[in-house]
Amino acid sequence: MGSILLVIIYIAFISLGLPDALLGSAWPSMYGEFQVPISYTGIVTMIIAGGTIISSFCSYKVIHRFGTGMVTLVSVAMTAIALFGFSYSTSFRLLCI
Repeated sequence: MGSILLVIIYIAFISLGLPDALLGSAWPSMYGEFQVPISYTGIVTMIIAGGTIISSFCSYKVIHRFGTGMVTLVSVAMTAIALFGFSYSTSFRLLCI
């Protein structure tokens, strides 16, 4: 039982932290395809940081209302949807949304 819980915690940790690291490695091929300057990665990074700050401010109330397990499950699902959004974006504006 402890091993299964450890695997679940590990998967949640990796899936929630993955998008931040992927932007840095994917941006060199993305900015050319979107035809934007390389410096626009700062805009995307600030949007991600802003979302992180807002979710941190709201985390106490959300966890208190729905519980840690449900919040983690929804967070991982939203992260997966965001990664699919990154991969299917056809323009920089769509990437920012």
